[in-house]
Amino acid sequence: MISSSWGAPAAFKGGFNHQHVADGLYGRHLLYTAGPMIRFLHDPSKDTGFVGCALTSNMVRFFKNQDGSWSHEIAISVKPLKVQNWILPEMPGLLTDFLISLDDRFLYFVNWLHGDVRQYNIEDPKKSKLTGQVWVGGQIQKGSPILAEGEDAFLVDNSWSNSLTVIGREKDEMGHKLRGGPQMTQLSLDGKRLYVTNSLFSVWDRQFYPKLAEEGSHMLQIDVDTEKGGLAINPKFFVDFGAEPDGPSLAHEMRYPGGDCTSDIWT
Repeated sequence: MISSSWGAPAAFKGGFNHQHVADGLYGRHLLYTAGPMIRFLHDPSKDTGFVGCALTSNMVRFFKNQDGSWSHEIAISVKPLKVQNWILPEMPGLLTDFLISLDDRFLYFVNWLHGDVRQYNIEDPKKSKLTGQVWVGGQIQKGSPILAEGEDAFLVDNSWSNSLTVIGREKDEMGHKLRGGPQMTQLSLDGKRLYVTNSLFSVWDRQFYPKLAEEGSHMLQIDVDTEKGGLAINPKFFVDFGAEPDGPSLAHEMRYPGGDCTSDIWT
């Protein structure tokens, strides 16, 4: 089996420090073991898959050659944003989770810092095509001290600030402001509903999204166009983990009883 590598516990358990990247404390290699953040296509006859590189925000495709050796290439690259009032002059998307639909047609991933959820058509794995994108929070929102610069400021003003950063519930006309950024994902077996939570790791949550730790997580539903491609936030679905009886909770992993498209384990 092939696995990705995250980082040294001594580094990530204390929060993110960019010096740890330069010190080589975060993974840069594929390992021939078992582990997370790597997905083969579901078709067992296909010797190809993808691995998400969080800090560089690259989606890498790996594949087996005819001679039995393995190769890789960058399939998708998320450009960092030039920003002000942040810990670095450029903000990566921070690709923290992804999955592949059961029919191997679509790949979905999230950018925890930028705040967007993306859908790519991968029917031809060599030519990934962006077919859907929605913003559900992120570091740059109206009223945030963090500002984008130059061309990135134009992108943010015209796409992000006007995107749906407030989601309404059927019985709440005021709506709920989205906290944090999209982090973990799970897709329904028919591929029509993508569920998203927003807690990465409690120490990182407190560092990048303090209000998330104070007010708790939420879970959203994103409706998927499985014919032509496309994503749309379902305004009637909002699970608020800030209203738990024992206080705000941080939501992370999601699973379907009996099996799902991220585990490939069926009972």
